[in-house]
Amino acid sequence: MTELSPVLDRAAVRIGQLSGHFINGAWQRGNAAPIDVIDPATEMVIGQIASGGATEVDAAVNAARAAFERPEWSAMPAAQRERLLLRLADIVEQHQDEIAAIETLDNGMPYAIARQMAVGSAISSIRYNAGWPRRLNGETTPVSVPGNWHGYTTHDPLGVAALIVPWNAPFAITCTKVSAALAAGCTVVLKPAELAPMSGLRLAEFVAEAGFPDGAVNVVTGLGAQAGAALVAHPGVDKISFTGSTATGQSILRESAGSLKRVSLELGGKSASIVFADADLAKAIPGVAMGIFGNSGQVCAAGSRLFLHDAVYDQFLEGLAAFAAKLVVGPGTRDGVHLGPLISAGQKSRVMGYVEAGKAEGASLLFGGDAPAGAGYFVNPTVFVDARPDMRIMREEIFGPVLSVMRFSDTDSLDDLARKANDSIYGLSAYVWTQNLAAAQAMAKKLRSGSVKINGSGMEFALPFGGFRQSGLGRENGRDGVEAFTETKAVMVGWS
Repeated sequence: MTELSPVLDRAAVRIGQLSGHFINGAWQRGNAAPIDVIDPATEMVIGQIASGGATEVDAAVNAARAAFERPEWSAMPAAQRERLLLRLADIVEQHQDEIAAIETLDNGMPYAIARQMAVGSAISSIRYNAGWPRRLNGETTPVSVPGNWHGYTTHDPLGVAALIVPWNAPFAITCTKVSAALAAGCTVVLKPAELAPMSGLRLAEFVAEAGFPDGAVNVVTGLGAQAGAALVAHPGVDKISFTGSTATGQSILRESAGSLKRVSLELGGKSASIVFADADLAKAIPGVAMGIFGNSGQVCAAGSRLFLHDAVYDQFLEGLAAFAAKLVVGPGTRDGVHLGPLISAGQKSRVMGYVEAGKAEGASLLFGGDAPAGAGYFVNPTVFVDARPDMRIMREEIFGPVLSVMRFSDTDSLDDLARKANDSIYGLSAYVWTQNLAAAQAMAKKLRSGSVKINGSGMEFALPFGGFRQSGLGRENGRDGVEAFTETKAVMVGWS
């Protein structure tokens, strides 16, 4: 692939055409001044989106409500919802190259990674969730009241779901949320991140092509403080599913309290990777490296804290430095690039601010800590050693390619190690590297994290994903992720 390949050229043209809100099956122009969309690798404007607010949100919510109440959707057989979702997955797969290119230009993700990981996982999530409409069964329950009674439960769709999506993996997260909500029988108002909105707008066209009823999926673009806030406050919204920062999630929770909207929050993380003395370093080194450097560290579950055993400390860090030296940082449109830019100038400034804080607080910079010259919001892979648990780089979510390392020894018990790993306001993910499965299982039990990966990483759509503590509320993926868009109803039938 060259930098000016046809697929990128076509994607650039398509980006220029995606500039309105998608409401009730049709594109609608916004009235406010548009918002520029910037390629983070070049700092150049590649398109514009409409700046929506309360008026557009109201129209979208009303369209979603009307669609939810029409028999065309509410009485649609579960098998038909399944067929529509499978058709949507097929359409996305047919446009996999295009969507990957849009993600590259819009988000900065390297094209090969966007195609395989981001769009590939999006297709998988839609197909996985497509199976749930026919499996959202309730249960029968023995009834103890006198007489003849039959008791059972159902999972009823909540109604209109507001889906607020972040910029770090926009298409994959959008597809996971949208497909889960539709599988449950909800209708949707999607609010993409203003920094990377284009793939969400393209998905709206795919939804229409797949044959979903008008109003089943609506998209309103704009700033979080305007479009996002209007969605959260709207009385016609029954469910909010938000992925983003903990601070914004807390604000959403406060705003939702008055109406008791159902809320799912997938928020920040400061996840720990733990490498024991017996770890398979051939797997652990690249696993830990890509667990923090992948997507340039812009991953909520990134393993940004490393607890490393004394026995392998030097060998591991030498291997980590050698691995990082081979990672190519640059525009995602180029062949062979592993790490693209950060999403914005503000995010780059934030990450570099943490690098300076690490130095000021006494951590030792092993490598990195700088940015390539030229245009683009790039930051090189960075590792600090001699970190202490009270340092900001060990406590605060950086959301960049910055790893902080602490060492441990045989004098640390598993309880001691778990206590150090759990010393965080977050609890999203944890990673354990050891060939001792007894120790691994013991650590999995002790770690206060929503997911624990042993000798690996990655996402499995059949397993729930979400966090403890300030990493959020609720779960995505698996049965939990679909049932989050439903309400449980109890039914008792009596007869003479």
